[in-house]
Parts: sequence; structure tokens; C-alpha cells
Amino acid sequence: MTGEPGSAPVVFVVDDDDAVRSSLKLLLQSAGFAVSTCTTAAEFLAGHDPDGPGCLVLDVRMPDMNGLELQAELNRRGDIIPVIFITGHGDVPMAVEAMQHGAMDFLQKPFRDEALIGRIRDALALDARNRARLSARRAIDARLASLTPREQQVLRLLAQGLSNKQMAAEFGVSQRTVEIHRAHLMQKMQAHSVAQLIRMSLDARIRTSTY
Repeated sequence: MTGEPGSAPVVFVVDDDDAVRSSLKLLLQSAGFAVSTCTTAAEFLAGHDPDGPGCLVLDVRMPDMNGLELQAELNRRGDIIPVIFITGHGDVPMAVEAMQHGAMDFLQKPFRDEALIGRIRDALALDARNRARLSARRAIDARLASLTPREQQVLRLLAQGLSNKQMAAEFGVSQRTVEIHRAHLMQKMQAHSVAQLIRMSLDARIRTSTY
């Protein structure tokens, strides 16, 4: 159940009922989805690649680890895969808990095939958007990590609004030296403007609280 970069998204179905699992697989394959099925939450976790695109169709009531517990474990791991719950024993508190913890939807059996297929399409679209944002953030983090200590200092002072002349005085170097550091900084960060550079820096600082 691993995913390579650019690989097609997979709909993962986790349900301990053999008949339900088989019927869902046939339904979703007929709708054009790539499908992978698991009997238990533990089986899913053992083979799941968090970097692989897809979504999770998850039964609530399963032995050992139930669907809500699996959702909690995925959240603990920072996994962004969208989750659609299905159950034959749904109740309002359970649905509310699932949605509060980030589930896309909670469908009670029997549900219309079209309803599930529609929600899966929505989930895969959401997953694609989330992964694009995550990829962009990782690229910015990698660029920030490539900066020299001096370039990091220049970036911090730029964010504080200091001019090249003020930074030169701060560092005890020539203004031309600051201009060179600033040009390297812009190039490494692939920033088209100082405003864009500062936005990238602030976003990374907010997310990591370490930069």
C-alpha cells in the first residue's frame, strides 16, 4: 500500500465484514477508482504510506482497534489522508466525534452508492489540494535549511524592515556585502520580491515555531 510520487490515488477500504468489503471494492472499481482493502485497522497501519495519495473509507465498529481509534492514531501521526466513516450502527454522538476530529463524512448503512462515490471524489480532490500545499511547504523548508547563518540573519532583519545600509551597520560590513548576501538569499528562496520572501519566512516560523 505504498505510493510513489505522481502515483494514482488509492481508495483504502477498512472493514471487518468480508461481504461489505468485497461489495465496496467492486462498486468503487466499477466507478474507476484504484482500491485496496484491509480487514483490520492494524493491517491498514502496517502497510500504509502516508505520502501516498488517496482517501480512507472506514468502518466504525471493528475488533481490537475501532474506526474512531484508527482516526485518532492517524491524527497523532500527522497523517492527512481524508476519512469517510461508514457504519451500520451509527449514532449522533459517534458522528459528532468523528467530524470533530476531522472526518470528511459519516455515512450510515445502507447508503446510496452515488452518495459514497460522490464523497470519495470530494475526498480525493481535497487530498490532492492538501498534498500540493504540503509539498510547497516542504520545498520552502528545504530552501530555508540551505541558507547560511549570515543569510538567515539578513532574512530576519529584512522581516524587521531594516534597509541594506542599516544591516551593513549592524554586521559591520560594507553595504555591497549585504547586497550580495541579499541576492543569494533571494535566489536560494526562489523569491520574486522581498514581500514574498517575508511571507515564506513567516509561514515557516508559524508552522515550526523554531525558525
